[in-house]
Amino acid sequence: AVASTLDGFELSRVDLEQRREGDVLGVAQSGRRSSLKLLQLLRDEEVIHSARLDAEGVLEGDPELAGHPMLRMEIDRLLADERAEYLEKT
Repeated sequence: AVASTLDGFELSRVDLEQRREGDVLGVAQSGRRSSLKLLQLLRDEEVIHSARLDAEGVLEGDPELAGHPMLRMEIDRLLADERAEYLEKT
C-alpha cells in the first residue's frame, strides 16, 4: 500500500481497513478493543457524517440543550468520564 500511493488519506484508509479503528475515545491504537458498540468507521462513514450534521443542527438551535435534557445528561456523563479528553481532539 505504501509503495502504490503518495496519498496520506488513502494510506490511512488502508490502515483502518487492516487494523480497524481502535478505541476511539482512548489510547488503544488497533481495533482489538473499540469503544464503538454498533458502528465501524469505514463501514458506517455515511451514517457517522449524517449524525454529525444532525448534531450540529441541534446545537445551532439549542446550544445549551435545554430542550434535550436526556442528551444533556449523557453529554455531562461523558465529559465526567476519564475519556473526556479525547472528545476535544476533533
